[in-house]
Amino acid sequence: MKILIVDDSVVVRTMLARMLEEHSAFAVVGQVDRAERAIDWLSQNRVDIVLLDIEMPDRDGLAALPDVIAAGRGARIVMVSSSTAQGASVTLQALADGAADAVAKPNVGALGRHFAVDLIERLLRIGSADCSNPSTAAERFKLREVATGSIPIVAIGSSTGGLHALTTFFAAMPLAFDAPILVTQHLPAAFMPFFADQLATMSGRPCSVARDGAVAAEGAVYVAPGDAHLICERRGSKILTRLHSGEVANRSLPSIDPMFASVATAFGSSGIGVVLSGMGRDGAEGAALLAGAGADVIVQDEASSVIWGMPGAVARAGLASLCGPADALARHIVRRGAQ
Repeated sequence: MKILIVDDSVVVRTMLARMLEEHSAFAVVGQVDRAERAIDWLSQNRVDIVLLDIEMPDRDGLAALPDVIAAGRGARIVMVSSSTAQGASVTLQALADGAADAVAKPNVGALGRHFAVDLIERLLRIGSADCSNPSTAAERFKLREVATGSIPIVAIGSSTGGLHALTTFFAAMPLAFDAPILVTQHLPAAFMPFFADQLATMSGRPCSVARDGAVAAEGAVYVAPGDAHLICERRGSKILTRLHSGEVANRSLPSIDPMFASVATAFGSSGIGVVLSGMGRDGAEGAALLAGAGADVIVQDEASSVIWGMPGAVARAGLASLCGPADALARHIVRRGAQ
């Protein structure tokens, strides 16, 4: 994998390059100290991954991100940010704007083995994601029949690339659709309050990190905390959000599977599960339970996903009833909810 490093510190650039070039999967083919120089460099060269520092003079990485994405012509952009509260907020905005992933950069003195292992693992996953021709995706699976009837609750699972997909999804969902919405996104626990605030801003809906035993309000969004699974429970006419931290087969925490399983148990065919961009197979087992209950499972298509791992696993298993861009999935929910 060819990599461009963009960081204003020559020490950090040198250390990152040394870490990556010790691994046979990577070749650092460029190093620049400014976003504008990265854009110029990318206009003449192709890479697979760009490591883009957020905090740089002149033009920071967040402001430059759209131009870097365009200049990269398909390169995955991985943001490198501080682990402070401000860094978390900016990182989430970058992910919503189209960055593939983000890593927290410690102080230069702490750029050791732990950071290197985490960085290499992330880049390997992103770089080895399914890059097959999206135009042939529909030929590889069959869709189930679409369910009908009103929707009492929506459960959304997402991971790498998911924040950008969620932005598109909520932009297409009017406030008139008032079922509660559960969201499980793979993020560190410290990021979740910022993530909830970001979802509130982008959706125009009340959004909070879910609490155990809370009554779900109409039209509100509830986010799984980073250290527990979010599930739902019916109590008469009320819907409760519940939390539990038991281990699941895919080892994700939080995991989409128990959320989907709880919707299948509580609502049967009237529930709906949405799987957006992400690595791995989280959500596939829960999707099987939803499909078995006769519920809709709708997935983001390969062409619009940063990584088609999670939605692809559901689609290839024959569990999806609709496959399309995130905004098309939202419009389907709104149309069905209006029936």
